[in-house]
Amino acid sequence: MSADVKSDNQPYDDINVTPMLDLAYVLLVVFIILTTASVQGVKVKSPTTHATSNLAKPQTRAITITADGAVYLDAYPVDMDQLRDTLAQYKAGNPALPVVLKADAAAQYDKVMQVLEVAKKLDITEIGLVTKRAAPE
Repeated sequence: MSADVKSDNQPYDDINVTPMLDLAYVLLVVFIILTTASVQGVKVKSPTTHATSNLAKPQTRAITITADGAVYLDAYPVDMDQLRDTLAQYKAGNPALPVVLKADAAAQYDKVMQVLEVAKKLDITEIGLVTKRAAPE
């Protein structure tokens, strides 16, 4: 018998990693799907408008005001001081910070103005107001 031929009892020198990579990719895809499916905003009934615009930009922060006047920043409840501090941190990281304001149609106008004042004091100029598109007449 020659020394070049391996017998069946000798251990392998390499490991086939293809099945492990397949499993890793499947787990990654499942994780991405579950994560994006679980990200939910705060539901409010937006006012309607006939104008359309595309406000989708990277790193956009969403401020939501519910009908009872509760304020949320990216689906987390905040008061005005927390809103100011958190937006200031985001503004320091991104000087052109885009913000969208989504308020319930029944929300108090005073609360909307307070949020807009916070944005004005922080020199946030890219503010979009979220509305629902009205049905064509």
